[in-house]
Amino acid sequence: MSLKLEIEGVMLNVVSGYAPQVGCELEEKERFWSELDEVMESIPTGERVVIGADFNGHVGEGNTGDEEVMGKFGVKERNLEGQMVVDFAKRMDMGVVNTYFQKREEHSVTYKSGGRRTQVDYILCRRGNLKEISDCKVVVGECVARQHRMVVCRMTLMVCKTKRSKIEIEKKTKWWKLKKEECCEEFRQKLRQALGGQVVLPDDWETTAEVIRETGRKVLGVSSGRRKEDKETWWWNEEVQDSIQRKRLAKKKWDMDRTEENRQEYKELQRRVKTEVAKAKQKAYDELYTRLDTREGEKDLYRLARQRDRDGKDVQQVRVIKDRDGRVLTSEESVQRRWKEYFEELMNEENEREKRVEGVNSVEQKVDKIYERWSQKALKRIKVRKSWS
Repeated sequence: MSLKLEIEGVMLNVVSGYAPQVGCELEEKERFWSELDEVMESIPTGERVVIGADFNGHVGEGNTGDEEVMGKFGVKERNLEGQMVVDFAKRMDMGVVNTYFQKREEHSVTYKSGGRRTQVDYILCRRGNLKEISDCKVVVGECVARQHRMVVCRMTLMVCKTKRSKIEIEKKTKWWKLKKEECCEEFRQKLRQALGGQVVLPDDWETTAEVIRETGRKVLGVSSGRRKEDKETWWWNEEVQDSIQRKRLAKKKWDMDRTEENRQEYKELQRRVKTEVAKAKQKAYDELYTRLDTREGEKDLYRLARQRDRDGKDVQQVRVIKDRDGRVLTSEESVQRRWKEYFEELMNEENEREKRVEGVNSVEQKVDKIYERWSQKALKRIKVRKSWS
């Protein structure tokens, strides 16, 4: 079983396996290692790999001749199955993590049954990533399965964070302020002054529209251009904000002085905040439903529907895709480049349906020609018969 994770732009592959037992046929064991080789070859070299498996073998104590793939803190003696583990690590340039950390026998033995105490469960990773491993040990008392004990590895990924390019959002004029009478009157006066006191608008619409937009920006203001966070606080009013502020002050007071009086005060303000929130939320929704029933509320209804549709698509959460060869792309530039390639191929390649239609058209043209020839021959025969008669 293989699991691929994306962590801060780093691809981590976690592979779990279970090797045939000592008494199984050699052919079955070789088939297992062949399949595990295929799994490793399918993972790009630039991605992290961690293998946790019950290999049913003993790599043994000491590392003479195998220093590049294992440490010298194994358990007991190596057997044939353990040699297969070491050979696999050499083929794939990996290290047997368990053997690099000196532990007591109690924290090294992974299999315990009766008088048998051995090490058959191992964690492997690429040799280049061994520096990210800080510890590996057996957790005593935690049994995942009978006779087997949990092996824990602590790994710290070295991530090179890249600053994401900020998406420039267009600053919009706050036209919604025109719903207020004082803003509407001020805008009307400023617009007349900008148009030279004319009541009727000029015929040149482009010039007039630019004057209206410029006046709107000066009088009504513009938005900050920053992306708003999704918060369920649009229905907050002044009472709710005041109650929450008082509750926060009471919490700080109770943290500084843990008396029963301060605790009761904080609990009372908590209950009051819940009541104020429920009232404010119900009032806001009632006003929203009432406004949606009017003609002016149709725009709000369409806006809510579009927002719900965008949230349901969840397009902004797609951060990684695969390229032609199945490698996972994590950077924003590579993802955009792959989407561009995909759509260029999709829009420019010849469709199978169009091929079939063209084929049908060619057949129809041939049938028409045959029918035309046949009809000409038939007309000649009719003329000949008429001449005989």
